[in-house]
Amino acid sequence: MRFLQTASAIVTGILLGGPSVTQSQCPDFTTYSASPQGNPSNGTLGLPFMRPAPACRTFNSSAVETVINDMKSRLKDPDIARLFENTFPNTLDTTVKYYNQSENLAFIITGVTQWLRDTANQACTPSSGLTTRSQCHPPLQFAHYRSLLSMDSELATLVKAVINNEARYITQYPYCGAFQPPPESGLPPSLNGYATDVIVNPPVDNQTVFECKYEIDSLCGFLKLSTSYYNETKDDSFMNDNWFSAIDQIFQVINNQSQGSWDENFNFISYYNWTGSAGSLSPAVNNGGNGEPKAYTGMVGTHHRPSDDLSTFAFLTPANAMLSVELTNLALILDEAGQGTSISQSAKEWSSRINESIWANTANNIFAYETNGYGGRYVMDDANVPSLLSLPYLGFLEKDNPFYVATRQLLLSRENPYYAAGQNFSGIGGPHIDAWNPWPMSQISAIFGTDDDEEIMQSLYLIVNNTDGLGLIHESVSIYNQSDFTRTWFAWANSYFAEMLLDLAERKPSLIFTDPVSYAPGR
Repeated sequence: MRFLQTASAIVTGILLGGPSVTQSQCPDFTTYSASPQGNPSNGTLGLPFMRPAPACRTFNSSAVETVINDMKSRLKDPDIARLFENTFPNTLDTTVKYYNQSENLAFIITGVTQWLRDTANQACTPSSGLTTRSQCHPPLQFAHYRSLLSMDSELATLVKAVINNEARYITQYPYCGAFQPPPESGLPPSLNGYATDVIVNPPVDNQTVFECKYEIDSLCGFLKLSTSYYNETKDDSFMNDNWFSAIDQIFQVINNQSQGSWDENFNFISYYNWTGSAGSLSPAVNNGGNGEPKAYTGMVGTHHRPSDDLSTFAFLTPANAMLSVELTNLALILDEAGQGTSISQSAKEWSSRINESIWANTANNIFAYETNGYGGRYVMDDANVPSLLSLPYLGFLEKDNPFYVATRQLLLSRENPYYAAGQNFSGIGGPHIDAWNPWPMSQISAIFGTDDDEEIMQSLYLIVNNTDGLGLIHESVSIYNQSDFTRTWFAWANSYFAEMLLDLAERKPSLIFTDPVSYAPGR
């Protein structure tokens, strides 16, 4: 049995050649990542080795180490090799706060709490001592380990425990996306100042819930983690009563949030609302915490974006695209496992309905970021995934789809209010930071969305050249000063970057390898 509990638990290993240490002696990674640590790479940038010492890593996987060695031996740029070495294991190195195999429970942190989207995509961690991740979502925390689950049984068991823990959360609070440690862990709940005095309906218990912002892509993340696990392991034992209860809650949310704001008698329909109040750090939300009204379209409304920011209009196109894809994937695994026949049918119907509505709400071959069913369209993009730029990554369409090509061209130009370009860095940001701090994550999405070699290499080196010598991927970088960035430790972006390099290793090996032979872990 593999068991990790608290920061004071004994962990075995050698710390820089020294004796075994306790986890309490390990440096906080937010502080650790703020300055260069190990030996520099042999590349032009001399990027430092930034992994914690073996004794301080929160989970070890032999399969992960094999992939790191395989990639390092073939990547032709030593700086890119060092970035992969630092980023690929970052989730397992730093975010497994609690794991008990016999209980089938695991708690994967982003800062101090577990976020549904981040564990499916990748975790990110706050800087400057903040207790919330403030901005992080979205691609999914274990996404870059998918292909390793059939190779590493202990890693697969960890992911299964994450699924089970998240199913418990969703069953109880399906509108919430961030949670406190499970009571079995013995870990104390954390105070979130941004959730204090926020009024949420349905009500929540802050001993279980860390923050209850309703973001539909959080539920998509749970579906993605479940389907990825099954597809790689063919183990359907996670489909227990707990899991099916969570699935039922997800469909209840889908049904409720697809409805328009008014019934036929002009009664205002509200299944969830969230608003700040006097004295709370989060601002008040109009219409009694419900946001802008929406009319039925076939899509599913959301209250917040993947960035944690409030939606302007309820129907977030990329989140609905992700939902359509993941509902299809859910139906496929249920059919293959011979379980949940009626759920599978509902998933297929909703996936088709959402897909049709997304296409019906395009205009002039351009996807809007948000729509409201009344003709309102917000044409922009946000760096956080799911985004419009990431539609090929999400599996919603092909890179050469003419609607995507036209939308991509707009998004990476002045026509997108949150695109910004400077002398050293450019990309898409979002209102969570500000308009002049684009996110490296947007350049990663751009790489997933093109087969053009020149575009790929331009985006890749915009990322590589903008770590400020720290060898990890930042949240955002100022277009005016490349040393002005947010977050030294942003594990979600680290994992997304590593996943992108593995994608290039398979489809564009000659761009990054010393030889043109494709590489895929375990294949």
